[in-house]
Amino acid sequence: MRVSVQLDDFDIGKELDLFRNSKSNTGAIVSFQGIVRNNSEKSLLNMDIEQYPGMTQKAISKYVVTAVERWSLNDALVIHRHGKLFPGDQIMMVATAAMHRHDAFQSAEFLMDYLKSRAPFWKKEITKKGYHWVESVLDDEKSLERW
Repeated sequence: MRVSVQLDDFDIGKELDLFRNSKSNTGAIVSFQGIVRNNSEKSLLNMDIEQYPGMTQKAISKYVVTAVERWSLNDALVIHRHGKLFPGDQIMMVATAAMHRHDAFQSAEFLMDYLKSRAPFWKKEITKKGYHWVESVLDDEKSLERW
């Protein structure tokens, strides 16, 4: 299990190769890559993501341990960036490894829903018109109800 909260970009291909090659007795690996999107109505210039070192990593790790135990995962990986990011930049990735695809998919979705709604990040979108802090969206909150 690995959780990394980092400023630097990452090579998703290399990360997935390392993740896959370190597993034995795995029948399924599911991965997700999050990208900073530009909402055309807002003309996003960049996004500033703030976090408290240590606290954010600890909080995410707690949910990764929950996923590993709940779905009997062989392994899990979460990488989430912070700092100044631009439209098209990688913001995060999740990878889960399990004996069966159902567990790999379910656990990856669980982790993505958590990261979107509960991970202690503060996101500020900077647009041509100014800036605003990103708030939780009702659909994201509803996604958590299934877990």
